[in-house]
Amino acid sequence: MFQDRLSRTPLCLTLPGLDGSGADHWQSIWERERPNIERVGLGSWSQPSRNMWIARLERAVAEARGPVVLVAHSLSCHLVAWWAALAGEGAARPVAGAMLVAPPDLDRVSVDRRIADFAPSPRGVLPFPTVVVASRDDPWCDFSKARAMAGNWLAAFCDAGEIGHINSASGIGRWCEGQQVLDRLLDHVCARDARRLDDEAVRFRPELVAPVPA
Repeated sequence: MFQDRLSRTPLCLTLPGLDGSGADHWQSIWERERPNIERVGLGSWSQPSRNMWIARLERAVAEARGPVVLVAHSLSCHLVAWWAALAGEGAARPVAGAMLVAPPDLDRVSVDRRIADFAPSPRGVLPFPTVVVASRDDPWCDFSKARAMAGNWLAAFCDAGEIGHINSASGIGRWCEGQQVLDRLLDHVCARDARRLDDEAVRFRPELVAPVPA
């Protein structure tokens, strides 16, 4: 069954956020340990350019020559929203789904000036099945704000518990709970041809991602 699903699984493209994802970040670990997953080299990790990142994501999606699932962390969640807004409904053809983890609140007055170029983030509905995963104690975004972003994007919402910004500093290693979320998303997009989650679709239950024990 696993091999059959693997043969049908879209390519997963990881999109790190500000300053990239180091060797201990769950994205880097997934790239090393999971099949069919690759990083998009967005470049300028510490001084990101919205337009350059959009162009490089566009190129990576085109070069995949098949459906992809975007696995974004932090600032790259907003990159996905910008790319989808510019691509319009056509974004649903190459992109089968997206997992957006720990999107930062770009509206905060104290937001890092290096990411101001990405504000305001598009609020339109994403044209592909999407799940937003948020932590209850993320220093970059209040939990209620993350839920509101998921609502704007018409994305499923997953409560990750209290694990900070869901990065290497969170001490979650390979983040097995997050892999469960990705696997459910992959099962979902492989099982149906529709382009958007609806009321009949399999939901990403909040309890699927539990807090990491102290």
